[in-house]
This record gives sequence, C-alpha cells and structure tokens, in this order.
Amino acid sequence: MHLARIVIYPIKSLDGLVLNEARILESGALEHDRQFALADEKGEFTNGKRTPRIHLLRSRFDLASRTLAISSGETSHSFRIDADRPALEAWLSQFFGTSVRLVENAAAGFPDDTVSPGPTVISRATLDEVTNWFEGISLDETRRRFRANLEIDGVEPFWEDRLYSEEGGAVRFRIGQVLLEGTNPCARCVVPTRSSETGERYEAFAAIFEERRYETLPYWATRSRFDHFYRLAVNTRPVAGSAGDIRVGDAVRLLDR
Repeated sequence: MHLARIVIYPIKSLDGLVLNEARILESGALEHDRQFALADEKGEFTNGKRTPRIHLLRSRFDLASRTLAISSGETSHSFRIDADRPALEAWLSQFFGTSVRLVENAAAGFPDDTVSPGPTVISRATLDEVTNWFEGISLDETRRRFRANLEIDGVEPFWEDRLYSEEGGAVRFRIGQVLLEGTNPCARCVVPTRSSETGERYEAFAAIFEERRYETLPYWATRSRFDHFYRLAVNTRPVAGSAGDIRVGDAVRLLDR
C-alpha cells in the first residue's frame, strides 16, 4: 500500500491543488493546506458550510508566486496575494455581496478539527465505492465533495477505518519516514451534499450515504466512534518530532491498532 495522491487546499473552501510531494509541519498540518481562509467582518469563515455561492468560484493558486487566479463564470482575474490583497478582497466582497477579507496562518492553517489538525486520509478504493452509491457523480466529483488530503492505494475499501480506535486512543502509521496518528472518522457537513461546481443540493445525498455507510461498515471499524454514519475519511495529528516530507509513491505502514 502506498500514497497515491496528495491534494492541498491553499484557500479554505476553494479549489484544491494536486502535488507530487508535500511537507508535514510541526503543527501537523500539510504545508500550505488551508493556509488562507475567507472571513467576514465578525471573523466568521465565508466557506462552503455557510455560503453555497462559493461553489461557483473556480480558482488556482500558484505557491511559488503566491498568485491566485480566480473566476466566476466568464469573468477571470489574477491577484498577487501580497501586493493585490485589497483588490482581491474588494472583488470577493462584490461577488459575495458582503465584506470579505483574506486571513492567513502559515504555521497551522485553518483546519476544521483543531485537535487533530493533520491531513485527512482516505483510500482510493473507498472513493470508488462511494462514487458507485450515487448516480451521475464521477470519481473526481466525489473527491471534490469530500476534500481529503491523502489518498492511499493498494488497499480495500474503507481501509482507513483501521486508523482509529476507541475515543481517547490513536493508531500510529507511517507514510514514508513521517509518523502520524489517526484519531477519528471525520464527521461530514453539508458540503458533500452539493455539486462542487454549481452548489446545487442532492437532496437525498446524506440519507443514501448513511444507509450505505451503515451497510458497508467493515468489521475492523471501531463502531463506538459512529454516533451517526455520515462520516468518511480519517482525521490525523502529528507525533512529536515527526515533521518531514511525503511523496506520491511512499510506502504506507500501519504500526499499531
């Protein structure tokens, strides 16, 4: 089993960036993942959970130049994050119809789970399985809806459910030379129920997902962690002193259970 895909999301809730290698920081975060976020005047995130309109944006972030290419429909613009930030914030504010500013945390990013801020892990076989549950949804669309960071291949569906134990415990595993701990199956929000391109709601999505997740839950999953079955992928946290680089093709080893 090996690491097959790395995706980071430089700006929280905007499009991902596929990489061949990435660095896991001392904080446990993938470098540049959710490094930026959009926030309103109260400091609350403007994100997919609260703002379906965000799905209409297409974006690409260039890490070297810190440049964001962003478009809505036929309108496309390019902004240098440092030099053009006021112009970018003005463009975003106009698009959302409310004041929006860009905030940054280079050390830890803005993870949903601050207790387990490491990359989220899922297997490619899991993504294939879930894709088959929904008519008209492609593998890439499933990826965009669930927004996991690390994709593992060479394993069976829901292999990642081996990466957590009873509440308060953790399961150690290694990707290349980097040691991580899996902590819990990730509770999902409203985002996966919507088209990643239009924001249109698939009304029965969560109900279908929970029914099929219950039916296919593997024997190795710690069932006590499922107060509901709208959970997919695994949250992780760092092990002290284990920061380092990971690369596509790196071996993945499960160290304990």
